[in-house]
Amino acid sequence: VQLQASGGGLVQAGGSLRLSCVASGRIFSSSFMGWFRQAPGKEREFVASLKWGGGGIYYADSVRDRFTISRDRSENTVYLQMNSLNPDDTGVHYCSIGPYTRGPPKYWGQGTQVTVSS
Repeated sequence: VQLQASGGGLVQAGGSLRLSCVASGRIFSSSFMGWFRQAPGKEREFVASLKWGGGGIYYADSVRDRFTISRDRSENTVYLQMNSLNPDDTGVHYCSIGPYTRGPPKYWGQGTQVTVSS
């Protein structure tokens, strides 16, 4: 499986961005597709995931109520709508696929930079 992420950029605090991740290859219904992020000098952390076959959506407490993860199975694509962004959301955002709700995943995408200015 290969993952191609896009949609990052520079935004002011309070703004919004929408990340996309297209997967090539077969995705099992039991897999969890989602997003992690890594801020400068910090460890990579879980952001959000969903069960590809349906039935479960998971968020980190820091993004709950601000971010929304969704999928389009016909396009093998997962989205992350990020609203009310703040500088703490800055970092490289990676899409992922794996067997667990909050990682570690089996496959990583290449990452897309999100920068939120204050």
